[in-house]
Amino acid sequence: MAKIELRLSSKVNKDNGKTEILVRFFNGKQFNLRAKTEVYINPRFFEYYINTKATKALGVTIPDKVTTATQAEALKEGYILRDSGEIVIKQRIETPEVKYHKDQARKIDDIKKAIFNAYENADKDVIEGDWLKVIVNRFNHPEKYNIKEETPKESFFDLAAEFLEKKQYSYDFHNGYQVLLRDLARYEGFIQATDEQRPDFSLDVNTMTRDDVEDFIDYLKNEKALSKEYPLLFKRLLKVHPVGCKAKGQGELHERGENTIIKLVKKLKGFFVWCYESGKTTNRPFDGIKIGSEKFGTPYYITIDERNKIAAHDFSHSKHLETQRDIFIFQCLTGCRVGDLISLTWDNVVNGVLVYAPHKTKDEGKETLQARVPLHEKAVAIIEKYKGTDRCGRLLPCISPQKYNDAIKVVFTQAGITRNVVIRNATTGENETRPINEIASSHLARRTFIGNAYLKVSDPNIIGKMSGHTEGSKAFSRYRNIEDETLQGVINQIG
Repeated sequence: MAKIELRLSSKVNKDNGKTEILVRFFNGKQFNLRAKTEVYINPRFFEYYINTKATKALGVTIPDKVTTATQAEALKEGYILRDSGEIVIKQRIETPEVKYHKDQARKIDDIKKAIFNAYENADKDVIEGDWLKVIVNRFNHPEKYNIKEETPKESFFDLAAEFLEKKQYSYDFHNGYQVLLRDLARYEGFIQATDEQRPDFSLDVNTMTRDDVEDFIDYLKNEKALSKEYPLLFKRLLKVHPVGCKAKGQGELHERGENTIIKLVKKLKGFFVWCYESGKTTNRPFDGIKIGSEKFGTPYYITIDERNKIAAHDFSHSKHLETQRDIFIFQCLTGCRVGDLISLTWDNVVNGVLVYAPHKTKDEGKETLQARVPLHEKAVAIIEKYKGTDRCGRLLPCISPQKYNDAIKVVFTQAGITRNVVIRNATTGENETRPINEIASSHLARRTFIGNAYLKVSDPNIIGKMSGHTEGSKAFSRYRNIEDETLQGVINQIG
């Protein structure tokens, strides 16, 4: 078995007291080679040993703790004194000399690894003469042998993780990207398992083509049907890459509506734009692809009377529902998104005005705006009621968005707000009638704020100052059809 032996040269540099380490590589009578390592150390940090590949090397050693005779000697050697007295236990501090010898110890270990690796891959007939000297020289001077260090290739998902870290998206937007990444991972696994021509297929920002993007879009549209065709494959894929993080039914696939697919594809395009602009790739697979726009129905919301009915309902039987009801009413009075609501603190209240930077505006790459909402006395009463109750110091004791949405549905049901509303089915795109308590959510509070404000002042720019919408936002175009009362008011004014 091949072995390595380290020795110290007999020559000592008079200026710094360092000696070069010599290496011997041998295997019985087969070969016995020697070389200089160009690693220089103080002899007191060296231990002689004979080493096989499997044995942990000692070589250059720097003890963490030693016992010395006097405090003076300990201080001189660069140790921290742990006890008083003439005989003390000390811990070495990382002086420049200690750091240097640690680096040399790592270098010696790397040289040994290089020797063993070269030996494993070499023709054993060439292990003679200057073979060892060449291996060590190649390690110390790769530039002489045109050896270039290859930069590790970042994987698609490594880049995606870097993208999310640097973008610092809001809670909801970040979760939306995590959903996309799990969809992409399942797509990658599906192609590997079903395409005989591409068993090693992997997503790559440098090689992904327009055809690949369109194929992924088709996959999103048909994943539910594919899961029925390949049940065992998707059982494995969903176990590793579930649909959701912690939501119930996380392993169950559902048919995606057009809007859902458009949102996912827009997120994927945003990732590729970042890769291109950051110099991660020169590839632009989305060139020529028309994603389309999301389609929405007429927004529904609750009236001021309904809001007040919910606010006045007695929830004394459940402190949990009372708290979530109060948070919902506060949201109806301020119009902030739940992603902003859960991060508000008292620092966001300035002279009776709620001031914050809406995350979604930043998330979508638009100019960062500042939402300013003068707080109604009812909103002030709510935040005063819960002042100091949140362990994280937030304005209100918010729970997770999903649990908040669940509580809102119960609040609507118990308060008797159960009228039917017409909604657009996200999957089929068709209108359907549903009880409002079954579909109520945190975003309904935002729509309630905007819708009722729009009835009073039909100027989207004024409302946008409070809701955080950009000037000219298309979101307000849907509110023009909110109530026939708006249209009647215009007719009355021109009659």
